[in-house]
Amino acid sequence: MTEQDLYLLSPLLILAGASVLVMLLIAANLTHRKIQVITMILFLFSFISLYFIETDLPHAIGPMLMMDGFGVLMTGLILFSGLVVNILSYIYFAEKEEGPREYYVLLLLATFGACILAISTHFISFFLGLEILTVALYALIAYLRERHHPVEAGIKYLILAAFSSAFLLFGMGLIYLEAGTMNFAGIAEKLGTAGNFPVLAVAGTAMMLVGIGFKLAVVPFHLWPADVYQGAPAPITALIATASKAGVLAALVRFFTQVDGMESHTLITVFACIAMASMIAGNLLALRQTNVKRTLAYSSIAHMGYLLVAILPGSATGNQAIAFYLVTYVLSSLTAFGVVTLLSSRDEDAEELARYRGLFWRSPVLAAFFTASLLSLAGIPLTAGFIGRFFTLPAATGGGQWAASLVLVLSSVIGLYYYLRIITAMFTEHEVPETESRKAHPLFFLFSSITLTVVTFLIVWLGVSPAGFLEFMMVLTGR
Repeated sequence: MTEQDLYLLSPLLILAGASVLVMLLIAANLTHRKIQVITMILFLFSFISLYFIETDLPHAIGPMLMMDGFGVLMTGLILFSGLVVNILSYIYFAEKEEGPREYYVLLLLATFGACILAISTHFISFFLGLEILTVALYALIAYLRERHHPVEAGIKYLILAAFSSAFLLFGMGLIYLEAGTMNFAGIAEKLGTAGNFPVLAVAGTAMMLVGIGFKLAVVPFHLWPADVYQGAPAPITALIATASKAGVLAALVRFFTQVDGMESHTLITVFACIAMASMIAGNLLALRQTNVKRTLAYSSIAHMGYLLVAILPGSATGNQAIAFYLVTYVLSSLTAFGVVTLLSSRDEDAEELARYRGLFWRSPVLAAFFTASLLSLAGIPLTAGFIGRFFTLPAATGGGQWAASLVLVLSSVIGLYYYLRIITAMFTEHEVPETESRKAHPLFFLFSSITLTVVTFLIVWLGVSPAGFLEFMMVLTGR
């Protein structure tokens, strides 16, 4: 490995070193507050280091990793998600019965695994990144071990993740048996165009899709998200919805782009069916929910469907639409789960819809944050979500995906109902018993409020004036 390789990997090396450093600081018996602040600073260093590697792109790091514009954008998005989750975590865990210091090691490792996924160009790095992410998430989901729901959610995630890994490994093995290589570019060279894939390669690709489908929780592999979202601690739910899915989607896009997967009409048909089923089922299932976390879980299935629509054309425009939509989805989800985190009490998360009735009259700022995030998730104009969805449609129709585009529009209309139901509840006058007072240091409430203010500002800014960021993103992803 050359000096330039190490330089380009500096964001990931900082994360890896940070996890070791935090373990040593825990052994030195530092307090939760100090551990959280140090972790936040290390996340910032890792995020800022991306700025200094932009001029050296693209660059292959051995046969396993590729640091290009798309990888930098996805890595930055994942690091930003980890940073926001870290900031929100102190208030959430400060009053919990479990010792929260080891939580930050797991948070760093989960973010590290997602970053590896974003720049993987080899089955080995793909699988290692996925397992680092997944194993860390097992523990994070079940971290509140004195409660029933987190442990149940952790066990369910463990079982389904095991199935996912089994399918992925079997699929990778079949493709390796046919191609004789595990490098994405090498697979494309050995197998030729996707329209003429040998039978073993087709079977391997199908099994890989099953494994990735479990990770993204798209239909018909959507068994786990509602229970896991509900049972996991609120900050970890935010991490699953953002960094985890961004990493897996980035790896999916990179693999199918490099092997020309969208040249196969069969594969396009499969993706289109999964996308349409996810959009329809996700929105219909969310209509029946009165639990906010479960509502957002089912809406995430629909959003994965929207993202798959952008993958269908297999073009540069489609990849740019994916990148921008992911940015808007991540910002909206971080804000939504950030509000849930701040409203949660020591004993339970703020997940029932009844907890949000009259929120505007009790906490107008949090109500405004939550409203902006929900409107963005619904794709309402003047929010980032509208631009993301609007940007996805030309990419899909330009590739001839009219049926998927029509389902996207119609299912978005259905989704308006359950987002507006939550917003209406917040602006309805209703007597709600006061929750217990929070004992965390006021400075951390200020940090969390500033963080949510920044993320909400980005949602509105990208919705009102997206041209500058779109231009930057197109230049970056074109490298």
